[in-house]
Parts: sequence; C-alpha cells; structure tokens
Amino acid sequence: MKIILLGVQGSGKSTQGNLLSESLKVPYLSTGHIFRQLAQEDTPLGKEIKKLMTKGYLIPDDKTLEIVTDYLSRPEYQNGFILDGYPRNLSQAESFPTGIDKVVYINVSDEEARRRIEGRNDNKEQTRPDDTPEAITRRIGIFHKFTKPLLEYYKNKRALIEISGEQAPENINKEIIRKLK
Repeated sequence: MKIILLGVQGSGKSTQGNLLSESLKVPYLSTGHIFRQLAQEDTPLGKEIKKLMTKGYLIPDDKTLEIVTDYLSRPEYQNGFILDGYPRNLSQAESFPTGIDKVVYINVSDEEARRRIEGRNDNKEQTRPDDTPEAITRRIGIFHKFTKPLLEYYKNKRALIEISGEQAPENINKEIIRKLK
C-alpha cells in the first residue's frame, strides 16, 4: 500500500507514520527527516537545504522531486510506503510518478500545532533548527496556501481520508487503520 500523510507541521504525521509502518509492515519515509539529514552534510546541497529550512522555506519542487524519487526507487519501498512531507503543492502532486492508494489528512488547528511544536521545543533533544517561531509561522502559512489545496485534489481522486488529529495518538491510529480497510 502506498500512503501519503498530509497535515500542518505538528499534526502528528511522524507519530502516525511510525505507527502505521509497524501495523502495515511498509516503510515510513519523512522528507523532513531526509532534509534534516542532508542539511547536516557539508556539501553544496546540504548547505542550500540548511539555509532554506532555517528560514522556514520549502525546498524547491524540482530538487524535492529528485530527492524523493531517488529514495522511493530503493528496493525497500517497492512493495509500498508511507510518505510524509511530499507532495506539498499541486504541481508536486501532478508530477509525482508513483501511484498512491490513499492520502491521510491529519487535521489539527493551527493553535494545537503551535502548542505541540512549542512543547517539542521545551525538550531540547527534539528541537529542530527549523522550529524557530518565525519559521513555524511561515510554514503554517505555506501549508494553508500551498498544501491545503491538495485535499480537494485527492478528494476528487477518491483517495482522501480525513482524521481529527486532536485526540490520543492511539485513537488516531485506530481510526486511520479502520478507514484504510
């Protein structure tokens, strides 16, 4: 099964991606994780990604497609995957070469997302370089402007599942599994 997770930053996509990976026995791939790894590399690409992420900007579409396509071509993703963080806009969705079975939208309010991210920042071990207040505000705005229109796109393709993300993680997971069946 090939699944995309959508939701504003802090909606719980990583938590659900990992839980779904265990339940469905398919790997979870987070573009945010990939980009954070690349940003630590002392390469021109790593430096470019770090600069963009620190300011809360998205990685350009062509570069993101190249990186995601490269990862998904690996053997471990051939029988399915759970993808978090891609596509982020209509252009990316239309150019995405891999057939998608379902898109799970984890819906939380901006206030709840902010509260969760601030809580994550209180735990210094989980702090991310792109979790500054300015970057968070910018990324929430980007989500509403560019990613939210994907909901209608995938709804028209009869692939969208919407879940309330403002409940206990285990309840969210149970609801996703139930709706996938």
